[in-house]
Amino acid sequence: MHRPLPFRLDDSTALADAMACAPFATLITRDADGWLADHLPMLRIAEREGAPLGVLRGHVARTNPLVAGATTRPALAIFHGPQAYITPSWYPAKREHGRVVPTWNYQVVHAHGTLRLIDDASWLRDTVAALTDHFERDRTHPWSIEDAPAGFIDGLCRGIVGVELVIERLDGQRKASQHKPDAERAAIQRGLIDECGFDEASAHCLSGWRETDERH
Repeated sequence: MHRPLPFRLDDSTALADAMACAPFATLITRDADGWLADHLPMLRIAEREGAPLGVLRGHVARTNPLVAGATTRPALAIFHGPQAYITPSWYPAKREHGRVVPTWNYQVVHAHGTLRLIDDASWLRDTVAALTDHFERDRTHPWSIEDAPAGFIDGLCRGIVGVELVIERLDGQRKASQHKPDAERAAIQRGLIDECGFDEASAHCLSGWRETDERH
């Protein structure tokens, strides 16, 4: 991925947060017939022995062509964060001199590593439980796989195969108009909220600006 210096996202905490906030990944692999692209939620497990950057875990249907290939292979998981078209109509410079153009702001993380397929009932049940607990964690009454009838989850797990990507390199990029003047970044923040319906956190991600910044 081309990563111009102003937009590079290299901080380990920021990279982990970006993946956690956008866990529905695009998993890219290759087999004898060409490229495969799968879309699935992947949960990052923090640093462990042999994987200082952590691992990503998920599962795919047993009928997925990914399962028919080699049990280990190079892979790339892409995590797409907030993204938006940025109209030059928001910029104060449009009114001042008109030398403005549109752009697209976004946040993305590429996780490179080695993928392995896991066909183990205990591992699959633990991973399904971990994924469910992660996505249910903010609910007042979270659902658990233990809420399902006995044997029901085990039956469903027989139709899936686990995937685990040992992360070997993380490349992140956050294009948020960092090179623009404060007035233009504040205008992007307001435009994303007022016209596009973004929440403040996502608008801040794409502008690097908060309304409170104007008071400092």
